[in-house]
Amino acid sequence: MRFKRLWAIFIARNREFFRDRAAFGWNFLFPFLIILGFGVIFRGDYQSQFKVGLFPIAQGASVHPPNEILPDSFTAFKAIRLVAFETHAEGMDKLKHHKIDLLIETGTQPIRYWVSDSSPSGAIAERLLKEALLPPDSEFRFEKKDIQGVPIRYIDWLFPGVLGMNMMFSALYGVGWVVVRYRKNGVLKRLKATPLTAFEYLTAQLLSRIFLLMFTLVIVWMGCDWILGFEVHGSLLNLFVVFLTGSTCMTSLGLVVASRGTSEEFTNGLLNFISWPMMFLSEVWFSIEGAPAWLQASAKIFPLTHLLKAARQVMNEGQGLFAVMPEIAILCAMTLAFLLAGAALFSWNK
Repeated sequence: MRFKRLWAIFIARNREFFRDRAAFGWNFLFPFLIILGFGVIFRGDYQSQFKVGLFPIAQGASVHPPNEILPDSFTAFKAIRLVAFETHAEGMDKLKHHKIDLLIETGTQPIRYWVSDSSPSGAIAERLLKEALLPPDSEFRFEKKDIQGVPIRYIDWLFPGVLGMNMMFSALYGVGWVVVRYRKNGVLKRLKATPLTAFEYLTAQLLSRIFLLMFTLVIVWMGCDWILGFEVHGSLLNLFVVFLTGSTCMTSLGLVVASRGTSEEFTNGLLNFISWPMMFLSEVWFSIEGAPAWLQASAKIFPLTHLLKAARQVMNEGQGLFAVMPEIAILCAMTLAFLLAGAALFSWNK
């Protein structure tokens, strides 16, 4: 392995990216538009379904309470989804992280409930609950309780998801689609005739994309923070380590896609097949709390799921690296597997 050859490919790839003004500008503009758009949209609420947590309910018990516990007009409303929790702590954790909109304790008189004042959808769910208590002589009585601790704003919960999604698309398309295009145009065939090895070429592509991802991340973070003022409860250095690990993993996944193929159309379809399920199941925009257990389990196969879980733990909860080490370890294991697969499958011209 010659560092000089690796460095030449690294510099060439960076120059190509910066000279493509459309792609370069979109990498910055897209996350800004998403953050600003959601910052305006979620002052109101446009979700069609609200998640209401109930506790204490034993594991495996029916989540639908009898009519004497909650008004039938509330539980039968199609926009309401009931989610069961065994303990108050479990339900409160989901409420603080916007995975549910309302938390109700059953079996008490009056029935106590919790709602986050920073959640627009929580305000709607609370209004639906109050409407269900009419007329005033209803037998149901409820008492609103305060949430202990600092509530997490929805925009603070959303922000890591937008960053992670932007990194995912940039990593997969910036490596997978680009290398396949090089192979189709004969660029890789010409590089094969040089002393450059496949390992050197793939390493240069990996390092270049990681550098560009982290460079974009820092710029977007500074700009969005200046506009909206995000609250970070953990260490920025720890957050940087988490995103660095995640970007390496997703770039490695892009190398697997780039290892074979000469059809840009097929590669684009394959990348969509990988990225869109990841975007919806990895809780970029919304929580999948209350979804079927198999769906929640399947979301764990995606690197973006572990990246966002670790990033939100650091940013929203103030956790250290030790607390998110399981997620980092999973990302590192995925990275190693993707690199080995990409290196084994790579071809200059097939």
